[in-house]
Order: sequence, then C-alpha cells, then structure tokens
Amino acid sequence: MSTLHLQIQMSRSAFKLNLDLQLPAHGITAIFGPSGSGKTTLLRAVAGLEKNERGRIQIGTHIWQDTSQGICLPTWQRSLGYVFQESSLLPHLSVAENLNFGLKRALKSVGISVSDAQHALQASVELLGIGSLLQRMPQELSGGERQRVAIARAIAMQPQLLLMDEPLASLDAARRQEIFPWLAKLRDELKMPMLYVTHSAEEVTRLADHLVVLDQGQVKAQGPVGAVLTQVVNPVVMGEDAGALIAGHIGAVDAEWHLSRVDFEGGCIWMRDAGLQVGKAVRIRILARDVSLATAEPLNTSIQNQLQGVIQSITPDAHPSQVMVVLKCGTEEVLARVTRRAISELGLQLGMPVWAQVKSVALVA
Repeated sequence: MSTLHLQIQMSRSAFKLNLDLQLPAHGITAIFGPSGSGKTTLLRAVAGLEKNERGRIQIGTHIWQDTSQGICLPTWQRSLGYVFQESSLLPHLSVAENLNFGLKRALKSVGISVSDAQHALQASVELLGIGSLLQRMPQELSGGERQRVAIARAIAMQPQLLLMDEPLASLDAARRQEIFPWLAKLRDELKMPMLYVTHSAEEVTRLADHLVVLDQGQVKAQGPVGAVLTQVVNPVVMGEDAGALIAGHIGAVDAEWHLSRVDFEGGCIWMRDAGLQVGKAVRIRILARDVSLATAEPLNTSIQNQLQGVIQSITPDAHPSQVMVVLKCGTEEVLARVTRRAISELGLQLGMPVWAQVKSVALVA
C-alpha cells in the first residue's frame, strides 16, 4: 500500500467539504481544526456512513468509492476499524465477551478463518495491554481502559485503515495521559494507516506523523507534522502554543545533574532526564515564547541551550508589538516570538546568522 487518495465533495448547511488529498499509507495522519470544520464528516465519508457526492476514496489499490465509475462500497465491505469518542461497549457483557461479540459480527463480512481471527484478537489484546481486564465489566473500567478495549476491538480484524474520531475527547486530563503511550505504541507497531480526528494541539504534537488542517470544509494546510506546525503564513497553532516540533534521539545522559541531551540535525538540547536510554527516538516541543535571539554567542548566562541558526522569515504576529521569526537550525526550523523593537535594535534581517537561546523545552513523545 503506497498512499491514501481521498477526493471528497459534500454539501452541508454550514460549509462545503471539498478536498483532494494524497496521504501516506503509514503512521497517524491527524485531521485537525476547530469544531464545525468538517473533520468528523470527512471520517464518516471515508467509512461510507455519509454519502460522498462526488469523488474517490482509494486505500492503496483498493477502491472504496469512485463516482465516475459508479463504485460505492457499503460500509460493511470497507476494511476499516472505527473508534468513536465513547467506547460503546455493551454494559451487560464483560470485556472478553464484548471483544468476542464484535469478532463474531465482523466474521460475517470478512473472509478469514475463525482461528486466524482469534489469533489477531489475542495480538490486539497484547498490543493494548488489556489482558488483565478481560473478566471485568465495562462499568469497572476507567475511561482510558474502556477506550483501549474499543481500540483493540477495532484493530482485531486487521483492517486496511483505522479511523479514530476524537478518541480522547471524553477523558479527563489524567486518563488522557494514561492512554497516550498506548496510542503511540499503536502508531509505532501497527502497519495500518490511521486517520485521527482532533482539535487538540497536544494530541497532534504527541501522536501525529502527518497533519491535515481543515477550516470550513477546506484544506488549510497539510504535510509532515513538523513542517505544518512551524508555518507562519496561516499558522496552524497560534497564541501561546505556537512552536516547533523536533524529532531527535537521546545522545547522552548526565547522571550527576539528572539531565538528558537530545541530539538532532542542527544542534542539541539538554533537558530534564526522563529515564530514557541513549539512542531512544524522541520528540521535543520548543514554544516560540521560550526562545530569545542574540547576534553573538551568549556568554555567562543561565540559559544553557543555545542553537545557531539563520533567519528564514520575519512575520507580523497577532499583536502589533510582536513578530514571529523562523530560524533554520540545520535541517530543523525553530520559532521565536520577539518584539518589533528588538528586531529594530538588533538590526535583524533575512539571511542573518543568529543564536537562539531556548529557555524551556518539553518532551512530548
């Protein structure tokens, strides 16, 4: 499977969903945007739950819909798993009974043997770490545990595509933190592509590989998540959450000072040790508000994370007193929010080499 081709045209009272996307057939593609932008409508069109009036839905070599050829497979013939905001477990059945009930219903429309299906179900149980929950009733589970069961049920039939519609929206902050590692494991170990609807910037930065931004049914931006998050023309994340997402690995651990060094192409960042081993792949988030600029290498400063970069752009920010500066640090881009007065006093211009002082950094994955 090479790509997902989603060509969808649908009219709604509040907007027209009109998009034509070629998406990677691996990892998590986040569908991001405000409420009412068409995110869930997109997912339902892919699933065949709402009519795509004109277009094409192709998953690798499998055509689920092509209006020009009169092809439109019903939902039950589309090899997909669907995870909703609520887990929708049957309350009178145990976890094991819920999983087996879903398996029996799915076997009616999927041409695999019972033994193969049972093996796949067991693999999904192990992947989501729910083996100890099998004899419990749904009301005895936390919200995060219920969603893990729902995801295991969705992937047990090894679908070609997994759809997730804001699966963390109904969970409190503690339960969201509980399920994040399991979703990351799902992304890293499963071979199937996933479309993940969210309006949470945190979920995007922690989980997404690719990002599609919708606004009133139109694609505002799309591409690798790091590249989309750092764009300053039609910014995806504005305000205090604007920043860069950088992929790297743990390059060293300083046991004396309880610090870890994250290395990436363009520099390195020291941060609080999270107990990760050297070589572990990580993602870090550097917010624009936590970056200051200097025209010479800073000396005698408590800010110990400093990156050399070149100014790529200087763009007006939301408030007239501020601008957003995009720096190229090796192959990575870093954002800095500074005042217009600082730009003037330092004489900062496009193409100028500068030092970025990073006051804070967050490990997001």
